[in-house]
Amino acid sequence: MANKNEICFLCGKLKSEVNQFLKGKFGCVCDECIHEAYEVINEKEEEEISHNVKLATPSQIKAHLDQYVVGQDEAKKTLSVAVYNHYKRLRQNKKSDVEIQKSNVLMIGSTGSGKTYLAQSLAKFLGVPFAIADATTLTEAGYVGDDVENILLTLLQNADFDNKLAEKGIIYIDEIDKIARKVQLRNVNR
Repeated sequence: MANKNEICFLCGKLKSEVNQFLKGKFGCVCDECIHEAYEVINEKEEEEISHNVKLATPSQIKAHLDQYVVGQDEAKKTLSVAVYNHYKRLRQNKKSDVEIQKSNVLMIGSTGSGKTYLAQSLAKFLGVPFAIADATTLTEAGYVGDDVENILLTLLQNADFDNKLAEKGIIYIDEIDKIARKVQLRNVNR
């Protein structure tokens, strides 16, 4: 009969049946049990990290947006699928061979069409922080205006300084079209 230093106290495998043994004061643990324990702990941590984000199906997301935004059905469908895929990618098992492409969303529409409200409603539904910035006030560091870092600071503040939650937040940059107009006007005046 093997002594306790040659048997994993969790699974009962002999030292000769596994690659490595970790010896402790009260016995040994095999590398397979250590790996299994790591997987359990890692899954638990991922659940805790992602527990703040509600992963709903695209149809559930659209149904929620339908309650708050009138019309814009195509935008709501597209946004619902994009958001679902984005958060699914974040939660995806890292061992999986399936790769979901990262995507950003660009919403285009006239003033008052509901772009900002759609994004705010979405953030509220998902339980993630939301930060909005006006692109026309953003400048390079050191110049008069807002730094890009201020957007991240706002997002972090809205997440009560919870970095993990802020990582899942939504940043909405408004008035990007105005920047293109500024550049065109500058080039015309030269």
